[in-house]
Amino acid sequence: MWHDPKTMNAIALTLMLLSAGALLWAAGHWFVRQPSFAFRQVVVQDLHRADPAHVAAVIRRELKGTFFTMDLDGAQQALRQVPWVRNAGLHREWPDRLEVSIREFEPFAHWNGTALVTRDGMVFVAPYDGDLPELTGRDDEAIAVVERFERWGMRLASLGLELETVRHSPRGSWQIEATDEHGNTQVIELGRDMVDARMERFVSVYRKTADVLAHAGRQHDYIDLRYQNGLAVRTTARTTARTTERATERTTAQTVAQTTAASADNGSSKRQ
Repeated sequence: MWHDPKTMNAIALTLMLLSAGALLWAAGHWFVRQPSFAFRQVVVQDLHRADPAHVAAVIRRELKGTFFTMDLDGAQQALRQVPWVRNAGLHREWPDRLEVSIREFEPFAHWNGTALVTRDGMVFVAPYDGDLPELTGRDDEAIAVVERFERWGMRLASLGLELETVRHSPRGSWQIEATDEHGNTQVIELGRDMVDARMERFVSVYRKTADVLAHAGRQHDYIDLRYQNGLAVRTTARTTARTTERATERTTAQTVAQTTAASADNGSSKRQ
């Protein structure tokens, strides 16, 4: 082999090509890491609820490399850890610009008292003290709880009731809370089975039941629908604006009388 010119030429050519390839790779590796290709403009778009300072800190931490070498997937993963950030898109624009587009979570309801949930059942943790419905359940059943809330909320709205709370217990039982136009809260037990049919039963008898109780001077605050052909209702004395006004008038009159009597007693004491 060593005396064969053709073989030796082939080996030499192969070694030369390998050397040239290694040299080109090293040159390219050095070239793309030059500071002249570093990002000098970073533009963040669609940022509303997420903390700008937190997002900026993550971007600064993840800006490792240049236009050619930055790990975009790693930066996206890091940005998804920022509260409120659902997803992030990173786009490089020659020669030194990086555009970051943030997609934030849209809260639909409070979830289990410690988190939030979106309309499509995504549970996330972020600071929020706004007024939202209260939903409870397992995280893997969040979408089912949200769907039930929306469906039942529409049915109750036709009765003038606002659905505020839906609870799905670990044992599969459903309980809801709704508020009427007077601000009175009603707890409704639906149980585990045939919950949609029980909701329809409630809708069909609500107005008649409320009217009968109103004529009796009562109102309901708890309804148990876990019966095959009926329901149980817990009632309290009905409170109206006029009742409250009369109670206030009585309290005011009593206060005035007590104040007058106390003044008279003080006057008598002084005269003595």
